[in-house]
Parts: sequence; structure tokens; C-alpha cells
Amino acid sequence: MATKFIFLLLPQVHILDIAGPDQAIHEAIDFNADFEIEYCGIGKNVVSTSGLPFGTVKHFSEIQFKKGDFLIVPGCDYSYLSSNEFLRQKELFNWINYLYNHNVAICSICTGAFVLAESGLLNGKNCTTHFKKTGELQKRYLKIKVVENILFTDQNNIYTSAGIASGIDLILHIIEKLKGSHMSHLVARELVIFSRRNGNDSQESEFLKFRNHIHTGIHKTQDFILENISRKNSLYDLAEIAAMSERNFTRIFKKETGVTVNEYINVIRKAKAVELKKNPNLSKIEIANKVGLQSEKHLSRILTIDTK
Repeated sequence: MATKFIFLLLPQVHILDIAGPDQAIHEAIDFNADFEIEYCGIGKNVVSTSGLPFGTVKHFSEIQFKKGDFLIVPGCDYSYLSSNEFLRQKELFNWINYLYNHNVAICSICTGAFVLAESGLLNGKNCTTHFKKTGELQKRYLKIKVVENILFTDQNNIYTSAGIASGIDLILHIIEKLKGSHMSHLVARELVIFSRRNGNDSQESEFLKFRNHIHTGIHKTQDFILENISRKNSLYDLAEIAAMSERNFTRIFKKETGVTVNEYINVIRKAKAVELKKNPNLSKIEIANKVGLQSEKHLSRILTIDTK
């Protein structure tokens, strides 16, 4: 059964807090991830902070959910989040707690953290929000721990993210947890995000290293290597994908990525092998074969290389 992502659209919602995460999920669906998206609110008509109406959405109480689904709470204008109208939404706050207690993951984008905090879900937990509102969030909710200068938090099935762009980082993180690094890479690539960021720092996913360029031919070749790492691909084959001669391909690849073709292949082999090692049902030789190697000795050598 498909994992459902439920967007809670509150009054004066920020458009980009919806659009970025929503598009990332849609891209995953296009790559055959078994996801679905649904929208709800506290009233039938939702208008964004910029005045754009969203039309009719379901009342949150009408939403059907199951264990493993996700509730995403995009940020809103702070004038609403500090209003009596917001504070009176006791039914909404109880509903959010009900979802969490029934194993639905709860996620906030930007100032959506105020909604989670008002619901009491963040008590005793680390969280974050837009850097301009971290102080206010901590001041209003003394039982929570607001962490500054990070992109997102992930604790006990509750996720919070900082500003607008970090909402995409958070969704890519969730996609990776649900569907693996390769799916996250495909989505990031489709969104033209070649340097995906980690929640705590600026570390890149190994599968996204050396992608911070805009050369279409080289990206096509990198995609092919990633998707066919179990094969032994000749330099001729890779150059043909990039529509170049072998000599020109070798030169351009190093210029655009900063590493040689073989160095890049070994980075992907190591990253894939590390991921496969998490599967206790795979033997070392099976892992080696899945990353294009012929022996456990070669696998051990790949796992020790420095890919920084």
C-alpha cells in the first residue's frame, strides 16, 4: 500500500514551503515510488500569504491515514501563528497528536514547527525552524530544545526543518530512508540539486558527490554508471553515452567533476557496497558482484579507499 504524504494547509501558508517538498515527492512518484499526496486544512478554502487561493481542500478530520504515513506542516505567516485564531485550534492540535500516536510521522517545514510545538509534540525534543524565528520559538515553548544552524532534525518519527530550501533537503532525507540513496539521487537530479545537504552539516550524499556541474553529457554518463555499477563498462561505452571521443570524454569528465572516470566509479562502488552491507542476507562475494567486482579481496580494497 502506498505511503501517503498529507499536507496540512493552514491560513497564510507559504507557497514555497508546499511547492518544494510537494515537487520532490511527485518526482519520486514519477520514478515509480509507491507514494501518494493528499491536502487538508482547517477550512475548505485556503489562501497563501501572498494571496494565492488554493481552492477547496478537505477538512483535516476527513483524512484517512495508516501507520507509516507522513503529515507535513508547511510554514505560515507569523501573524497567523501568533493569533488567537491559531491558538484556538485545539481540535487540530489533538488530531496531530492522534496521528502521531498512531505511528504517522509528523514533519514541519520552516515555521510549521510552531504548530508542532503548540501541539506539545516537541516537548523534550530537538527541533529547528527558520533562523529568524528560532529565538521566538524557544521563548514561546520552554519545554522544547531549539537547535540553531542546522537544516533539519529527525527524532522519534518527528521531523523539523529550517527555511524554505531545507524543506526539500528534509524530503530527500525521508525519501532516502524509505526508498534508498539511489531514489533520493534520482529525485535530486531531476530537481537540478546536485549537492544534497545533510541535516546536521553540509555533507553530501556519496551518490551526489562530483555532481556540482551542469554538463548534460557528463551527468548522463554519471547516471549510467550509478544505474549499471554491477557491469564492467568500457571507456568507449561511457564516452559514447556522452557523445564524445574517449580522449575528449576523459578530459571533460575530469574538468567538470574534479576526478577521473575510474576514481568516480570507485566512489560509486564504495557507496553502493556500504549500502548493501546493511542487508544481512547478502554475502561478501554477492556484494562484490553487485558493484562490479570479482572477489572479496577487491571489495575490501574498495571499502578502504578515501572518497573525500
